[in-house]
Amino acid sequence: MTELLDRLERYYDAVPRAGARAEEHGPLTLFVREGVGWPFYARPALGTDGPVARADVDRVRARQRELGVPECFEWVAETTPSLREAALASGLDVHEHPLMVLDPLAPPPLLPELPADVSVRLLAPGDPALPTALTVPHLAFAQPGTGIGTAGRAELSAALPLHAAPGLVATAEARVRAGLTVHAAAVEGGTALCAGQYNPVGEVCEIVGVGTLPSARRRGLALAVTGALVADARERGLTTVFLSAGDEDVARIYARLGFHRVATALIAEPPLR
Repeated sequence: MTELLDRLERYYDAVPRAGARAEEHGPLTLFVREGVGWPFYARPALGTDGPVARADVDRVRARQRELGVPECFEWVAETTPSLREAALASGLDVHEHPLMVLDPLAPPPLLPELPADVSVRLLAPGDPALPTALTVPHLAFAQPGTGIGTAGRAELSAALPLHAAPGLVATAEARVRAGLTVHAAAVEGGTALCAGQYNPVGEVCEIVGVGTLPSARRRGLALAVTGALVADARERGLTTVFLSAGDEDVARIYARLGFHRVATALIAEPPLR
């Protein structure tokens, strides 16, 4: 297990560097996005084996405020246990998420049968569904959980100018061409109702950003999209495929694909006001 967690730590340190600069702040590394896209976070510096103190967290938070980026920290509880207490002492809320790794011997999963007008596919540059695929996870995470929500196609259309502006789409397409990101989506009538991606580094990848339009939940779309990403990662020869589940209910869904829990991923951020 120690070797696996070390492998994940090396991945966590490597993957943001394709789109961010790294600032070292003692036992913490702050990744700062260069260009457009999701903002990054701070996490334990690779190889840190000493404790992280509240002062370390306070110092990075001050730098994040100076830069105008979210005061966010991500790490693995079992790898850097001292960061939880330091984050709480700094006034941050800490959220737990099951960290799950795909069993390399798991058989191909039985995926749900989807309606005939819904197709699940990988998205190449120029795919007309890519803009909605970039947007739908934002609506999904704004209404978390697995229950059917209120946001639908109208809200998706309204959010496109913010989350799928030409520069964002161009960046996503460039990452696909460079082999840095693989996108998949469940598409109906040209619109992505569910989307997700993975980012390979060497033989390791993390499946991230899987989200379903809240009004389209409970149709098996997230399971099908994750299954497509898993199948593609395996086809490419990736040996370590992992993800962080939103909660225990979502973790049970991923377990159907052959994922099992190995640790706890933690996210710290300021309390909602």
